[in-house]
Amino acid sequence: MPGPLDGVRILELTSVVLGPWACQILGDMGADVIKIEAPRGDSNRSLGATRTTKNMAALYLTCNRNKRSLVLDLKQEVAKKAVLKLAKTADVFIHNNRPQAMTKLGLDYAALKAANPKIIYCGSYGYAKNGPYGERGALDDSIQAVSGIAMLNKMVLGEPRYMPTIVADKTTAMTLVQGVLAALFHRERTGQGQDIEVPMFESMVSFVMAEHMWGNTFDPPMGPPGYVRLMSKERKPYPTKDGYIAILPYLDAHWETFCKLSGRVELIEDPRFKTLANRVANIDLTSQETAKTMITKTTKEWIDIFGKTSVPTIVVNTLEDLITDEHLLAVGFWQTLNHPTEGKLKLPGFPINFSETPESIRRHQPRLGEHSTEVLKEAGLTQESIDAMVKAGATLQA
Repeated sequence: MPGPLDGVRILELTSVVLGPWACQILGDMGADVIKIEAPRGDSNRSLGATRTTKNMAALYLTCNRNKRSLVLDLKQEVAKKAVLKLAKTADVFIHNNRPQAMTKLGLDYAALKAANPKIIYCGSYGYAKNGPYGERGALDDSIQAVSGIAMLNKMVLGEPRYMPTIVADKTTAMTLVQGVLAALFHRERTGQGQDIEVPMFESMVSFVMAEHMWGNTFDPPMGPPGYVRLMSKERKPYPTKDGYIAILPYLDAHWETFCKLSGRVELIEDPRFKTLANRVANIDLTSQETAKTMITKTTKEWIDIFGKTSVPTIVVNTLEDLITDEHLLAVGFWQTLNHPTEGKLKLPGFPINFSETPESIRRHQPRLGEHSTEVLKEAGLTQESIDAMVKAGATLQA
Protein backbone atom coordinates (compact mmCIF):
# COMPACT_ATOMS: atom_id res chain seq x y z
CA MET A 1 0.00 0.00 0.00
CA PRO A 2 1.55 3.37 -1.00
CA GLY A 3 2.38 6.00 1.60
CA PRO A 4 0.58 9.36 1.90
CA LEU A 5 3.16 11.12 -0.31
CA ASP A 6 3.02 8.57 -3.12
CA GLY A 7 3.38 10.44 -6.42
CA VAL A 8 5.30 13.38 -4.93
CA ARG A 9 8.79 13.85 -6.39
CA ILE A 10 11.45 15.62 -4.32
CA LEU A 11 14.86 16.84 -5.49
CA GLU A 12 17.25 16.83 -2.53
CA LEU A 13 20.44 18.87 -2.66
CA THR A 14 21.53 18.37 0.95
CA SER A 15 24.23 16.74 3.04
CA VAL A 16 25.18 15.94 6.66
CA VAL A 17 22.01 15.22 8.74
CA LEU A 18 19.46 18.06 8.68
CA GLY A 19 18.49 17.79 5.02
CA PRO A 20 19.10 14.07 4.50
CA TRP A 21 17.07 13.06 7.58
CA ALA A 22 14.20 15.40 6.64
CA CYS A 23 14.15 14.00 3.12
CA GLN A 24 14.29 10.44 4.44
CA ILE A 25 11.16 11.18 6.49
CA LEU A 26 9.43 12.38 3.32
CA GLY A 27 10.71 9.32 1.48
CA ASP A 28 9.41 7.01 4.22
CA MET A 29 5.98 8.57 3.66
CA GLY A 30 6.09 7.58 0.00
CA ALA A 31 7.79 10.43 -1.85
CA ASP A 32 10.20 9.71 -4.69
CA VAL A 33 13.37 11.37 -3.35
CA ILE A 34 16.23 12.02 -5.76
CA LYS A 35 19.41 12.80 -3.82
CA ILE A 36 21.69 15.04 -5.88
CA GLU A 37 25.30 14.60 -4.79
CA ALA A 38 28.62 16.07 -5.81
CA PRO A 39 31.14 13.58 -7.25
CA ARG A 40 32.74 13.28 -3.80
CA GLY A 41 29.36 12.38 -2.27
CA ASP A 42 27.62 13.37 0.95
CA SER A 43 30.24 13.94 3.68
CA ASN A 44 28.37 11.52 5.96
CA ARG A 45 29.20 8.65 3.61
CA SER A 46 32.54 8.39 5.46
CA LEU A 47 31.36 8.76 9.09
CA GLY A 48 30.90 5.74 11.36
CA ALA A 49 31.39 2.03 10.91
CA THR A 50 31.84 0.75 7.36
CA ARG A 51 31.29 -2.84 6.29
CA THR A 52 31.93 -3.24 2.55
CA THR A 53 31.96 -0.01 0.56
CA LYS A 54 34.10 2.92 1.66
CA ASN A 55 31.38 5.52 1.01
CA MET A 56 28.55 3.62 2.74
CA ALA A 57 29.28 4.36 6.41
CA ALA A 58 26.81 4.07 9.30
CA LEU A 59 25.74 7.73 9.60
CA TYR A 60 24.92 7.86 5.89
CA LEU A 61 22.96 4.60 6.10
CA THR A 62 20.72 5.85 8.93
CA CYS A 63 19.64 9.01 7.04
CA ASN A 64 19.33 8.02 3.40
CA ARG A 65 16.94 5.15 2.76
CA ASN A 66 14.07 5.49 0.28
CA LYS A 67 16.17 7.63 -2.08
CA ARG A 68 17.88 7.48 -5.45
CA SER A 69 21.38 8.88 -5.88
CA LEU A 70 22.20 11.16 -8.80
CA VAL A 71 25.72 12.52 -9.08
CA LEU A 72 26.06 15.98 -10.65
CA ASP A 73 29.06 18.28 -10.65
CA LEU A 74 27.19 21.55 -10.37
CA LYS A 75 30.31 23.52 -11.28
CA GLN A 76 29.61 22.39 -14.82
CA GLU A 77 26.87 24.10 -16.82
CA VAL A 78 25.58 20.84 -18.27
CA ALA A 79 24.92 19.56 -14.73
CA LYS A 80 23.00 22.70 -13.75
CA LYS A 81 20.90 22.36 -16.88
CA ALA A 82 20.14 18.79 -15.85
CA VAL A 83 18.83 20.03 -12.47
CA LEU A 84 16.53 22.51 -14.23
CA LYS A 85 15.27 19.74 -16.50
CA LEU A 86 14.57 17.58 -13.48
CA ALA A 87 12.81 20.50 -11.78
CA LYS A 88 10.15 20.36 -14.50
CA THR A 89 9.21 16.88 -13.24
CA ALA A 90 9.50 17.67 -9.51
CA ASP A 91 7.09 18.86 -6.83
CA VAL A 92 9.65 19.98 -4.27
CA PHE A 93 13.29 21.13 -4.31
CA ILE A 94 15.13 21.05 -0.94
CA HIS A 95 18.62 22.37 -0.23
CA ASN A 96 20.67 23.24 2.86
CA ASN A 97 23.19 25.64 1.35
CA ARG A 98 23.38 29.33 2.19
CA PRO A 99 20.98 31.22 -0.13
CA GLN A 100 23.81 33.37 -1.45
CA ALA A 101 25.58 30.23 -2.67
CA MET A 102 22.44 29.01 -4.43
CA THR A 103 22.06 32.36 -6.22
CA LYS A 104 25.69 32.24 -7.31
CA LEU A 105 25.16 28.68 -8.50
CA GLY A 106 22.15 29.73 -10.58
CA LEU A 107 19.79 27.44 -8.68
CA ASP A 108 17.85 29.91 -6.53
CA TYR A 109 14.07 30.06 -6.32
CA ALA A 110 13.76 32.33 -9.35
CA ALA A 111 15.65 29.84 -11.54
CA LEU A 112 13.68 26.82 -10.35
CA LYS A 113 10.37 28.71 -10.59
CA ALA A 114 11.18 29.65 -14.18
CA ALA A 115 11.60 25.95 -14.94
CA ASN A 116 8.49 24.93 -12.98
CA PRO A 117 6.12 27.69 -11.73
CA LYS A 118 4.39 25.27 -9.34
CA ILE A 119 7.54 24.01 -7.64
CA ILE A 120 7.91 24.25 -3.87
CA TYR A 121 11.43 25.47 -3.14
CA CYS A 122 12.70 24.90 0.40
CA GLY A 123 15.99 26.16 1.79
CA SER A 124 17.20 25.29 5.30
CA TYR A 125 20.37 26.90 6.66
CA GLY A 126 21.67 28.73 9.71
CA TYR A 127 19.88 32.06 9.79
CA ALA A 128 17.07 33.84 7.94
CA LYS A 129 18.68 35.49 4.92
CA ASN A 130 17.29 38.98 5.62
CA GLY A 131 18.86 39.28 9.07
CA PRO A 132 22.37 40.42 10.07
CA TYR A 133 23.49 36.78 10.50
CA GLY A 134 22.08 35.86 7.10
CA GLU A 135 25.38 35.12 5.39
CA ARG A 136 26.97 33.15 8.22
CA GLY A 137 27.61 29.45 7.99
CA ALA A 138 26.21 27.19 10.70
CA LEU A 139 26.28 23.63 11.98
CA ASP A 140 24.52 21.96 14.90
CA ASP A 141 27.02 23.03 17.59
CA SER A 142 26.98 26.69 16.58
CA ILE A 143 23.18 26.74 16.59
CA GLN A 144 23.07 25.02 20.00
CA ALA A 145 25.33 27.85 21.20
CA VAL A 146 23.47 30.80 19.70
CA SER A 147 19.97 29.46 20.51
CA GLY A 148 20.65 29.13 24.24
CA ILE A 149 20.93 25.35 24.49
CA ALA A 150 24.58 25.40 25.59
CA MET A 151 23.96 27.99 28.31
CA LEU A 152 20.94 26.11 29.61
CA ASN A 153 23.40 23.34 30.41
CA LYS A 154 25.65 25.85 32.22
CA MET A 155 22.78 26.71 34.54
CA VAL A 156 22.57 23.05 35.55
CA LEU A 157 26.06 21.62 34.99
CA GLY A 158 28.17 24.68 35.78
CA GLU A 159 29.61 25.17 32.30
CA PRO A 160 28.20 25.58 28.79
CA ARG A 161 27.79 22.16 27.16
CA TYR A 162 26.39 20.93 23.88
CA MET A 163 23.78 18.22 24.12
CA PRO A 164 25.15 14.81 23.08
CA THR A 165 22.73 14.66 20.18
CA ILE A 166 22.37 16.89 17.13
CA VAL A 167 19.20 18.44 18.45
CA ALA A 168 19.39 21.55 16.24
CA ASP A 169 19.77 19.55 13.04
CA LYS A 170 16.94 17.15 13.86
CA THR A 171 14.53 19.74 15.27
CA THR A 172 15.02 21.88 12.17
CA ALA A 173 14.59 18.80 9.98
CA MET A 174 11.17 18.14 11.49
CA THR A 175 10.27 21.81 11.07
CA LEU A 176 11.30 21.51 7.42
CA VAL A 177 9.02 18.52 6.93
CA GLN A 178 6.12 20.48 8.45
CA GLY A 179 6.77 23.37 6.07
CA VAL A 180 6.94 21.17 2.98
CA LEU A 181 3.75 19.31 3.88
CA ALA A 182 1.91 22.58 4.51
CA ALA A 183 3.13 23.97 1.16
CA LEU A 184 2.01 20.81 -0.63
CA PHE A 185 -1.42 21.18 0.97
CA HIS A 186 -1.60 24.84 -0.09
CA ARG A 187 -0.64 23.95 -3.66
CA GLU A 188 -3.25 21.20 -3.72
CA ARG A 189 -5.87 23.85 -2.91
CA THR A 190 -4.57 26.74 -5.01
CA GLY A 191 -2.12 25.40 -7.58
CA GLN A 192 0.56 27.76 -6.26
CA GLY A 193 4.13 26.82 -5.52
CA GLN A 194 6.21 28.93 -3.17
CA ASP A 195 9.60 29.66 -1.60
CA ILE A 196 10.08 28.31 1.94
CA GLU A 197 12.87 29.31 4.31
CA VAL A 198 13.54 27.12 7.38
CA PRO A 199 16.41 28.74 9.33
CA MET A 200 18.02 26.69 12.09
CA PHE A 201 18.44 29.60 14.53
CA GLU A 202 14.81 30.68 14.47
CA SER A 203 13.60 27.05 14.54
CA MET A 204 15.64 26.34 17.67
CA VAL A 205 14.73 29.56 19.47
CA SER A 206 11.08 28.69 18.87
CA PHE A 207 11.79 25.22 20.25
CA VAL A 208 13.73 26.41 23.32
CA MET A 209 11.55 29.35 24.30
CA ALA A 210 8.20 27.56 24.12
CA GLU A 211 8.61 26.82 27.84
CA HIS A 212 11.54 29.06 28.77
CA MET A 213 9.92 32.45 28.06
CA TRP A 214 8.48 32.13 31.58
CA GLY A 215 8.49 35.60 33.18
CA ASN A 216 9.47 37.22 29.89
CA THR A 217 6.12 36.16 28.44
CA PHE A 218 4.80 39.45 29.80
CA ASP A 219 5.80 42.91 28.61
CA PRO A 220 7.28 44.37 30.75
CA PRO A 221 8.75 41.11 32.14
CA MET A 222 7.38 39.68 35.39
CA GLY A 223 10.56 37.75 36.07
CA PRO A 224 13.51 36.18 34.28
CA PRO A 225 13.22 33.63 31.49
CA GLY A 226 13.68 29.93 32.30
CA TYR A 227 11.18 27.27 33.37
CA VAL A 228 12.35 26.73 36.95
CA ARG A 229 11.47 23.02 37.14
CA LEU A 230 13.76 22.28 34.22
CA MET A 231 16.64 24.29 35.65
CA SER A 232 16.83 22.32 38.89
CA LYS A 233 20.09 20.45 39.43
CA GLU A 234 17.99 17.75 41.09
CA ARG A 235 16.15 17.04 37.83
CA LYS A 236 17.65 13.67 36.88
CA PRO A 237 16.87 9.96 37.14
CA TYR A 238 16.61 8.78 40.72
CA PRO A 239 18.90 6.09 42.18
CA THR A 240 17.17 2.95 43.41
CA LYS A 241 18.62 0.07 45.42
CA ASP A 242 20.00 -1.50 42.25
CA GLY A 243 20.03 1.14 39.51
CA TYR A 244 18.02 4.14 38.34
CA ILE A 245 14.41 5.00 37.61
CA ALA A 246 12.56 7.85 35.92
CA ILE A 247 9.44 8.88 37.81
CA LEU A 248 7.56 12.17 37.61
CA PRO A 249 4.61 12.63 39.96
CA TYR A 250 3.82 15.91 38.20
CA LEU A 251 0.09 16.62 38.39
CA ASP A 252 -1.74 16.79 41.71
CA ALA A 253 -3.37 13.40 41.10
CA HIS A 254 0.07 11.95 40.34
CA TRP A 255 1.49 13.34 43.56
CA GLU A 256 -1.31 11.95 45.69
CA THR A 257 -0.95 8.50 44.12
CA PHE A 258 2.81 8.63 44.54
CA CYS A 259 2.59 9.58 48.21
CA LYS A 260 0.02 6.91 49.04
CA LEU A 261 1.70 4.01 47.21
CA SER A 262 5.20 4.90 48.43
CA GLY A 263 4.15 5.27 52.05
CA ARG A 264 4.79 9.02 52.15
CA VAL A 265 1.22 10.15 52.90
CA GLU A 266 2.54 12.94 55.15
CA LEU A 267 3.66 14.79 52.02
CA ILE A 268 0.15 15.09 50.56
CA GLU A 269 -0.91 17.98 52.81
CA ASP A 270 2.55 19.49 53.21
CA PRO A 271 2.12 23.13 52.03
CA ARG A 272 5.41 22.98 50.15
CA PHE A 273 4.09 20.18 47.91
CA LYS A 274 0.29 20.40 48.08
CA THR A 275 -0.26 21.75 44.55
CA LEU A 276 1.64 21.63 41.26
CA ALA A 277 2.48 25.32 41.64
CA ASN A 278 3.83 24.65 45.16
CA ARG A 279 5.96 21.76 43.95
CA VAL A 280 7.40 23.75 41.04
CA ALA A 281 8.18 26.67 43.37
CA ASN A 282 9.98 24.21 45.66
CA ILE A 283 11.29 21.94 42.93
CA ASP A 284 14.63 21.11 44.58
CA LEU A 285 12.90 20.00 47.78
CA THR A 286 10.29 18.07 45.80
CA SER A 287 12.99 16.18 43.94
CA GLN A 288 14.97 15.55 47.11
CA GLU A 289 11.95 14.00 48.84
CA THR A 290 11.27 11.87 45.78
CA ALA A 291 14.91 10.75 45.78
CA LYS A 292 14.73 9.76 49.47
CA THR A 293 11.79 7.54 48.60
CA MET A 294 13.17 5.91 45.44
CA ILE A 295 16.38 4.70 47.08
CA THR A 296 14.39 2.41 49.40
CA LYS A 297 13.40 -0.19 46.77
CA THR A 298 14.74 -1.79 43.59
CA THR A 299 13.88 -0.50 40.14
CA LYS A 300 11.65 -3.51 39.44
CA GLU A 301 9.79 -3.07 42.72
CA TRP A 302 8.96 0.54 41.86
CA ILE A 303 7.95 -0.40 38.30
CA ASP A 304 5.62 -3.04 39.73
CA ILE A 305 4.10 -0.48 42.12
CA PHE A 306 3.66 2.43 39.71
CA GLY A 307 3.77 0.81 36.27
CA LYS A 308 0.00 0.53 35.90
CA THR A 309 -0.87 3.88 37.48
CA SER A 310 -1.04 7.22 35.70
CA VAL A 311 2.23 8.34 37.33
CA PRO A 312 4.87 8.44 34.54
CA THR A 313 7.33 5.74 35.61
CA ILE A 314 9.85 3.94 33.42
CA VAL A 315 13.31 2.40 33.36
CA VAL A 316 16.38 4.41 32.35
CA ASN A 317 17.68 2.89 29.11
CA THR A 318 21.18 2.96 27.73
CA LEU A 319 21.66 3.18 23.95
CA GLU A 320 22.30 -0.56 23.96
CA ASP A 321 19.09 -1.17 25.94
CA LEU A 322 17.04 0.51 23.20
CA ILE A 323 17.98 -2.22 20.72
CA THR A 324 16.31 -4.86 22.90
CA ASP A 325 13.59 -2.76 24.56
CA GLU A 326 10.51 -4.96 24.85
CA HIS A 327 8.10 -2.27 23.72
CA LEU A 328 10.11 -1.33 20.63
CA LEU A 329 10.43 -5.00 19.71
CA ALA A 330 6.71 -5.65 20.24
CA VAL A 331 5.59 -2.78 17.99
CA GLY A 332 8.12 -3.67 15.29
CA PHE A 333 10.03 -0.40 15.55
CA TRP A 334 13.38 -1.85 14.54
CA GLN A 335 13.49 -2.61 10.84
CA THR A 336 15.77 -5.08 9.07
CA LEU A 337 16.98 -4.33 5.55
CA ASN A 338 19.07 -6.61 3.37
CA HIS A 339 21.25 -4.17 1.47
CA PRO A 340 22.64 -5.45 -1.86
CA THR A 341 26.22 -4.43 -1.02
CA GLU A 342 26.28 -3.77 2.74
CA GLY A 343 24.40 -6.86 3.90
CA LYS A 344 21.93 -7.02 6.76
CA LEU A 345 21.19 -3.66 8.39
CA LYS A 346 19.16 -2.74 11.49
CA LEU A 347 17.40 0.61 11.19
CA PRO A 348 15.12 2.77 13.35
CA GLY A 349 11.58 2.58 12.04
CA PHE A 350 9.17 5.38 11.16
CA PRO A 351 7.37 6.63 14.31
CA ILE A 352 3.99 7.59 12.80
CA ASN A 353 1.37 4.88 12.27
CA PHE A 354 -1.00 5.57 9.34
CA SER A 355 -4.07 3.32 9.20
CA GLU A 356 -4.62 3.69 5.43
CA THR A 357 -1.28 4.84 4.00
CA PRO A 358 1.48 3.14 6.03
CA GLU A 359 5.12 4.03 5.57
CA SER A 360 7.52 1.50 4.10
CA ILE A 361 11.17 1.00 3.24
CA ARG A 362 10.92 0.67 -0.52
CA ARG A 363 14.48 1.48 -1.47
CA HIS A 364 17.84 0.70 0.10
CA GLN A 365 20.33 3.48 0.75
CA PRO A 366 21.84 4.20 -2.68
CA ARG A 367 25.46 3.84 -3.61
CA LEU A 368 27.01 7.07 -4.87
CA GLY A 369 25.60 7.68 -8.35
CA GLU A 370 23.63 4.43 -8.34
CA HIS A 371 20.69 5.98 -10.19
CA SER A 372 22.39 8.68 -12.25
CA THR A 373 21.56 7.22 -15.67
CA GLU A 374 18.06 6.19 -14.64
CA VAL A 375 17.13 9.63 -13.31
CA LEU A 376 18.73 11.60 -16.14
CA LYS A 377 16.80 9.54 -18.67
CA GLU A 378 13.60 10.39 -16.77
CA ALA A 379 14.54 14.05 -17.23
CA GLY A 380 14.64 13.51 -20.97
CA LEU A 381 18.38 13.19 -21.56
CA THR A 382 19.55 10.72 -24.18
CA GLN A 383 22.08 8.01 -23.50
CA GLU A 384 24.50 9.84 -25.75
CA SER A 385 24.16 13.01 -23.67
CA ILE A 386 24.59 11.04 -20.45
CA ASP A 387 27.71 9.32 -21.79
CA ALA A 388 29.14 12.74 -22.63
CA MET A 389 28.42 13.94 -19.10
CA VAL A 390 30.14 10.89 -17.65
CA LYS A 391 33.18 11.51 -19.86
CA ALA A 392 33.31 15.15 -18.74
CA GLY A 393 32.98 14.20 -15.06
CA ALA A 394 29.65 16.00 -14.78
CA THR A 395 28.03 12.78 -13.54
CA LEU A 396 28.96 9.23 -12.67
CA GLN A 397 27.13 5.92 -12.59
CA ALA A 398 27.87 3.46 -9.79
